[in-house]
Amino acid sequence: MKMNKRKLAILAVAAMMTAAVFIPVAGSADSVPDKRTEIGFYLDTIITLTAYVDDPQILKDAMTECGKYEQLLSRTVEGSDAWRINHANGEPVEVSEDMAVILRFAKAISEKSGGAFDVTIGPASTLWDFKAETPALPDAEALAEAAKRIDYSKLELDGTTVTLPAGMMIDLGAIAKGYIADQIKSYLKERGVENAILSFGGNVIAIGAKPNGSPWKVGIQDIDGEAQTAMLVSKNIDMSAVTSGIYERGFEMDGVIYHHLLSPFTGWPVQNELASVTIFSDSSMMGDALSTTAFVMGTEAGMELIESLEGVEAVFIDRERNVTYSSGAEAYIIQ
Repeated sequence: MKMNKRKLAILAVAAMMTAAVFIPVAGSADSVPDKRTEIGFYLDTIITLTAYVDDPQILKDAMTECGKYEQLLSRTVEGSDAWRINHANGEPVEVSEDMAVILRFAKAISEKSGGAFDVTIGPASTLWDFKAETPALPDAEALAEAAKRIDYSKLELDGTTVTLPAGMMIDLGAIAKGYIADQIKSYLKERGVENAILSFGGNVIAIGAKPNGSPWKVGIQDIDGEAQTAMLVSKNIDMSAVTSGIYERGFEMDGVIYHHLLSPFTGWPVQNELASVTIFSDSSMMGDALSTTAFVMGTEAGMELIESLEGVEAVFIDRERNVTYSSGAEAYIIQ
């Protein structure tokens, strides 16, 4: 099934009801609310919510919402939607509307990319431990067997009823943060927040501009630099910037960088020319999924995918530090 640009855009809008580095610059107007920041740790990611608000409880409540979504979507939380799908032994599972929206959109991206994006990558991703003190490669035969159980087309979704064959697993690591970021943005706007920048690790999403009307500045991580060191700086007004890169989680062994961006076709970390992909879009869920997808596909095929989508731009950085922009991406870069 082929998804056209309009269908993908509609799915992204329905969902809204990729590491970038936030470089904060405060507004100077005397009439604006106080600048406040709330920091938390959910989905294995440091979350930083910065907004101009009079009531500090608003950001605390937003962080509580992050915790609620983690309990709903994380595959490691017993009783979550993801956990129940993965432990259903092939039986149908009734899930939340949130999970249904995510899976519906994930399948659309999978179909559009020929399987380069696949949330059923769980059998392979669970064999990797990128945070171990002593890094080790998974057993090659076990990984090959796991790769045989990755197939988004076997994930059935009927309304909010999900059926996944026994032995398969979903892993929302490449899409859940983006969905949550979109939801928290909507939540804060409903609470009256007009100026905010929200960081979910590699996902940065803005509400409006800075109080003085100028754009927020969001850095694109230097692929060879220390954490929080920008190679490029982009401008952001009321949109999302998501970066996926080989430097985020991984280890080096015998001259090979083993990182968390896995191929759904083999279960091994993708070994191509790329070091990172950044996506600019309205939806952080869209950016989250596409930054991974475009990385897996490589510069040429990934760029073709990005250019086929409306309202989406991308920056590809290869391991030699060469930068390739989609047709409208340079408009977001501060020269």
